[in-house]
Amino acid sequence: MSKEKRGGGSLGYLTKEGFRNVWLNRLMSVASISVLLACLVMMGIAFMLIVNMQEIITNIEDANVIVAFVDDNADKTKLEQVKTDLMKIKNVKSCEYVSKTDAFEEQLESLGGDKTLFEDIENPLPDSYRVVLDDLSLFDTTLKEIKNVEGVQSVREDRELSQQVSKIRETVTYISFGVIIILLIVSLFIISNTIKITMFSRRLEIKIMKSVGATAWFIRWPFMVEGMLLGVIAGGLSLGLVWGVYEIVARSIGGSFGFLMNGGLVPFTDHVLTLLIAFFAVGILTGAFGSAVSISKYLKEQEYDPDEE
Repeated sequence: MSKEKRGGGSLGYLTKEGFRNVWLNRLMSVASISVLLACLVMMGIAFMLIVNMQEIITNIEDANVIVAFVDDNADKTKLEQVKTDLMKIKNVKSCEYVSKTDAFEEQLESLGGDKTLFEDIENPLPDSYRVVLDDLSLFDTTLKEIKNVEGVQSVREDRELSQQVSKIRETVTYISFGVIIILLIVSLFIISNTIKITMFSRRLEIKIMKSVGATAWFIRWPFMVEGMLLGVIAGGLSLGLVWGVYEIVARSIGGSFGFLMNGGLVPFTDHVLTLLIAFFAVGILTGAFGSAVSISKYLKEQEYDPDEE
């Protein structure tokens, strides 16, 4: 038999051993899955919290518009040209036309019961465009470009609010990355220690394998497969648990944030694939890495001596 076939057969056998060990050592498997499950659930909840915070900030940004007033004598062709020029500005996300009639009606509606006092007054407002920006950190630069558009008479803006929102988004972004990284490091630390406990409980098995001449790879691979399998199981369970908790929260309090979230929390299905890939990746990598690192300690020990037991 060729060396390649023997190697392939050994790999298949060792992989099966890794799967079998999950059941044979089910008590420690449950412990490892539970620890990894808790870490992944925390990461998932943190991720969805961050997603909703980012959505709130985006909605605030969309509400913070620049109103570009058009020259009073602009005809329909000129109005269309102004819109075209505004949309050519790179940082402009959208541009909504508001006629002078609609703008005046909105002003009257905002007055409530006092609007009848102004109904006979001639409409003093010009036609305008409500401009929403993509990135509020470029507010000043974009504002200058809007003012330079031919046909724009004047603008109305809230620079202070835009600067505050921009700082909030930047802060949330940094905090988001920090939280995810910290949780990942904590997960690796906890999982590594859990796997070390697993290895310690099976040190006799490892020493016996080494004493009969098993190579380091022969010993290490089943443990790595076992760790990766536990990671996959924990990843799948974590996704289901986070999904269930999120849906319960969304139904319970989602409507309370309608004024900030356009009706409710961000749908979980929008990010389910991202979380699935992330959970599986983190579970598999931490399981394989933790197993490989932890078992290295025992592979360096002396051969098993029966008199020790």
